[in-house]
Order: sequence, then C-alpha cells, then structure tokens
Amino acid sequence: MIEAEVHLSLHNFLRSQAGLPSWPHHLTMARLVARALRVGRSALIQVGAACGYQGQYRTSFVASALMWHEAVVIVATQPVQQRLLQVEIPRLQKWLKVNKPIIVADTFPSLDFQGILIVSPQAWLNAQLSSNHKFPPNIPTIIDGVDDLEDWIREQLTASIEPQDWQQLMLAYPSLAEEIRTLRVQLTHEIFQHPANPYECYLISEPEEEILCRIYSSLDLNSLPETWKRFWQLFKTRHETFSATKSSPSPPLLWATPRRRQGLFSLHCAPIELGKILSPIWQRQPVVLIGSALEPETEATLFRQRLGLGDLTCLKFSNDNHTQAIQLYIPNKLPLPNTPEFKPVFIHQVRQMVCLSATSPGLTVILVGDVPLKSQLGTTLAAEFGSRVQVDKTCLDENGILVCGWEFWRQHQRVLPAPQMLIISTLPLPSLEDPLVAGRVAYYKHSHQDWFRLYLLPTALNELQRAVAPARDSSGIVALLDSRVIYRSYGAQVLAVLSPLSRINYLDPGLFSNPQEES
Repeated sequence: MIEAEVHLSLHNFLRSQAGLPSWPHHLTMARLVARALRVGRSALIQVGAACGYQGQYRTSFVASALMWHEAVVIVATQPVQQRLLQVEIPRLQKWLKVNKPIIVADTFPSLDFQGILIVSPQAWLNAQLSSNHKFPPNIPTIIDGVDDLEDWIREQLTASIEPQDWQQLMLAYPSLAEEIRTLRVQLTHEIFQHPANPYECYLISEPEEEILCRIYSSLDLNSLPETWKRFWQLFKTRHETFSATKSSPSPPLLWATPRRRQGLFSLHCAPIELGKILSPIWQRQPVVLIGSALEPETEATLFRQRLGLGDLTCLKFSNDNHTQAIQLYIPNKLPLPNTPEFKPVFIHQVRQMVCLSATSPGLTVILVGDVPLKSQLGTTLAAEFGSRVQVDKTCLDENGILVCGWEFWRQHQRVLPAPQMLIISTLPLPSLEDPLVAGRVAYYKHSHQDWFRLYLLPTALNELQRAVAPARDSSGIVALLDSRVIYRSYGAQVLAVLSPLSRINYLDPGLFSNPQEES
C-alpha cells in the first residue's frame, strides 16, 4: 500500500539527512496523508505551534503527494509555495527518483493531469465558491496553514463598494446620477459622524442602512454593475434575516472604512456564519487540512463547526518537552489590564526587563495590542534606549527592541531572529471596541451562545501559541504581564497551551547570559 511505500522511502530519506534538524512525527504524518489520498477520507492535522512556525512538517505531505500515482492539489500561500518549489520538492524528487509534473496555476490544467497542482488559497477558494467550478471533483487536496483559513474565506466572501464604484453606478444609470450623488453625500456625512477609533472602521448604523436601501430601491436591480450586484446579494439578506424567525441564518456584518483626509469611504458586507456556505466544498473532494495550533483538543470541535467540516480523521502532535520549553515569567500583583493603574505599572515593568537584558545580545520583542499604549511605550523606551527601539518595523539592530502589535508579529516573525525575550502586555483577546469583533459577539449573544468561550478565548489561545513559537527556538524568556492568567478561571487553559514551559518567579541578568559564552 502507498502508506508502507511512503513510510519506507521517507524513513530512508530522513536517515540520509544527517545533521539537519528533524521532526519526530514525520513518518506518522506521512502515513496519515498517504492513507487520506488512498481511501479518500478527509483529515485534520495539528502539527503544534513550534513545528508550524518552523515548517518542518512539510517534508511529510510532499513525500506522500509525490509518491501518490494520481493528481494532488496543494493549497499554500506564496512564501510556502517558494519553500516547496525551491527546497522540499526538488530534494525529495531527487531522492525518490520520481518525475511527477509540478504546476503552479490558478485553475486545474486538464482532466488527464496526474501531477501536483500548487495553488494559492485565494485562487482555490475563489474557484470553490464560484458557480462555475474550475476544479474537477474528487481530486485530493492538501491545504497548508489552516490557522488562517477563516480569514482567507471571509476575505473571499466579503463584498465591497470602493469609492470608484460610485462612478460606475452613475454611468450605468445616467438618469439617476444626480439622485445617486445626493445619496452618496448623505451617506458620507453620516459615516463621518462616527468618532475616530484605532480600528478605522465602523458598523453601519440604521440611518446609513436606510440610505443604502433608498439607493437600491431606485435602481433596476437587473442592470446593476457586478460589484454592486454582489454587494446587494449579501446586503439584502440582512433585511430578510431581521424580518424572519430566530432560526434564520445570522445577518451579515455591514461596516464602513472611511478615509478622512480624502473625504472617501468604502463599504463592506460579509457573512458571519460560514459553516453552511462551506459544507458543500468539503464534500466535493477529500481534503487534508494542516494547521499549527487550532485548538487544545485533538478533535478541534469548534473549528470544525465554524467551517462546516463533518466527520474526518483528527490528529494532534505535541511540542517536544525537552527542546521546545520556554521560560515563562508572570509577575504577581500586577493591576488588571482594564484598570487605570495598569498602564504606568506595565511601562515600568517593561523598562526594568529591558534594562536587565541590556548587556545580552539578541532581539527583545514587546507585543502590545492596545494601539495608543503601543505608541506611548515606543516613545518612552526610545527616549532612553534610542534607535534600538523600533515600532512596527523590521529594520532592527542585533540587540534591537521591537514594539509591535500581534498582527505585525505574526506576519514578520519568520524573517526576524528568534527573540531572547518576548514580553506580552495582555492576552490577545479580540477587543470589543473593535466594531467587527463587537458585531460577531452580538451574533453569539443573539443566538444565546457563550461568546467568550466560543469566540474570544479560542482566538486568543491560537494567537498566543503562534506568537510564542519563535521563542521556543532560542529557549527564550516569555514575560506575560496579564494577571488574568493568575486570577481568572481560564488562566489554566492559557498555561496549558503554552506548555512545555518552565515557570520562573523573578528576572535577573543571569537569566539572559549565553551558556556557550560562559564556557
């Protein structure tokens, strides 16, 4: 069987790679992927946050895909595609002595294609969500990096009206151009009444929604430009939902992003519930979904429910307790993050920790989700430590101090050196001050569901594990300055997902010394 062939060939290949860092679960993962290809049963694999950051696991599924005698689709982002094409596939092709065709494209080449098609998540999802499917059914598909799958899907399903689309609408209805222009001015006035916020977006209010309804009511909907038609198809479901029963699907999110200096704005509409939309996709072909740390449980129940995934094989690998442990520092008696006392104490703590590590080489990363606090901290540290301090920038000194937000760190952590110290201001719980988060929370409340444990906490745990992963490479120190880990019941879950760890109760310069230098 293909499982045995892959196991033997990969085992021999790994033995030949002496001196290279290895991953202990290569053979198990390769067998599972090979079995999924053979029997056509979907699988969900969590490789662990540290392995997901390093990307070592990719050797496993590439070997299975190369040895499978039929077509395989690999869905991967552009950086991962480059890694596959330049490193993983060439060295395995050479060892396995296979000449399977490899194509990078947005559509399936031909019905008789028996090679590997590598495609971006955006292109694959666009094809799957469109009515004219560009991929034949029953082609096994491997999706890498599904920690971001929800974001990719929501991006594809979001319908937007950009400033230039208004001109297209007026050209399509010249007799109504003046009326459309007047309504756009009214909508601009309403949107710009919202006070500024760090997220630069606002949920559409009732008066603004009424203006949009007036625009559409005056138009022949059969002649709408494509952008406006796509927006209307989502927008109209809000009214159908609100006027229907409680068992109806949730209304989509509707929000605006203003550009105050230009006096322009964009409108966006996106569904909240994805499960029913996505369920038919998973039934068209067997899929192997690979993520790093989706949920603490192997079955990833909440993730599967949100994405409409049915019955499938689930596997979760744990971090190596010996080589991937972090030193975790959680100071006692810190004020809670939502109190006025937190900000000055937090800045003082960070300054102390930076001073302690000042004589040791290596990067210090300070993660701050609060945008105003991030700016204030950056200014305070720069006044003392000068150009070593950078805010949301990748050009850093060897012993630089990077102050950044969670999204910036997630996007750039692979191109930056592993930090000697990672300081986390607060848990990355999505902020209710973010209008899009508030909109999703309102959906959970309307459905009488536990919005904290179904949405906020799982999102934070996933983000936290991925953020800490680089520190495991350097056996770095992670300082978590959020006392809710100590005083809240969910603190035990936070500590569990950060395992393996060694808890430390104090910091001193000796913790930052390099053992190799001392010897």
